[in-house]
Amino acid sequence: MVWTLDDYPDSMKNLSKTTRKKAIDIANAMVEEGYEDDRAIPIAIEQAKDWHENASDEERREYFNKGDVEEHDERDSANPQLLDEDEMVFWKDDQWAVQSKKAKKASKLFDKKTDAVDYGKKVAKNKGTKLIVYLQDGQVEKTYFD
Repeated sequence: MVWTLDDYPDSMKNLSKTTRKKAIDIANAMVEEGYEDDRAIPIAIEQAKDWHENASDEERREYFNKGDVEEHDERDSANPQLLDEDEMVFWKDDQWAVQSKKAKKASKLFDKKTDAVDYGKKVAKNKGTKLIVYLQDGQVEKTYFD
């Protein structure tokens, strides 16, 4: 089961609605990447709080007004082997994708490369792996190490 705005961990109940939604999105993405729930939840809460603190009022409002949390596959599709794989940021279908190296699909898509790189750095840091950032033409631009 994937967490939703109506069904989420108790540790998220005291967060504001917008921060809770962000924490749910982050936790769902992390679990899909292979994190265990007990590891994903506190990381997601902390990252959501950081996002809320740094986002403008307009960004928070736009994010919350997008509706329900992002759709994710059921948890049994998670691949724990991907925890050791480097993260990548690359151009795909007119968006910037963040994806584990051997994953079949991106964990998250972004309109702005800077947002994708920021997210990729956090995921790579939490996994203890590298982040490889590609240019739009597919060449390696930069590699970040934990």
